[in-house]
Amino acid sequence: MTAEPATSTTTEPRTIRRAMTGDAAGISEIYAHYVAESFATFDELPPTVGAWAERLSALDASGHPVLVAAAASGDVIGYAYVAPWKPKHAYRATVENSIYLAPSAAGTGLGRRLLAGLIDACRDAGHTEIIAVISDRGSDASLALHEHAGFRRVGRLENVGCKFGTWLGVHLLQYSVM
Repeated sequence: MTAEPATSTTTEPRTIRRAMTGDAAGISEIYAHYVAESFATFDELPPTVGAWAERLSALDASGHPVLVAAAASGDVIGYAYVAPWKPKHAYRATVENSIYLAPSAAGTGLGRRLLAGLIDACRDAGHTEIIAVISDRGSDASLALHEHAGFRRVGRLENVGCKFGTWLGVHLLQYSVM
């Protein structure tokens, strides 16, 4: 998450709420930026708005919280969600989080609010462990965000993905919700 100059979007009142299927377009736009411009995600093609709508619906149906940050205008300017960590049943209470902000909202404290809300929503949903998998390149803000929230670094994997011709590793962080 790189900070860009503040715009009127960053000074508007912002609401954190549960995501709705109608938020898929805003989420898709935010995520597409990171797919095209950063190592924050290892996706090389952004999911379509329809794919995001399906994902939001499936996560909601399975009890995995999805939150959005909305500007006063109603525009989605950030989102955070958890998904199953692994498909095996023994991992059922462990989830992996994702959090992304519109570039204009970076550095405003919105990420902290979203992540705190997500942790609370995970607690309410009965999830016990949250795993963050963060790229080892260009993700200093994400690492700081998670560590500030109480995540602890528990490991690092090297050269597990290749994007833009560059081999990348990941930091593994963990938060115990209990």
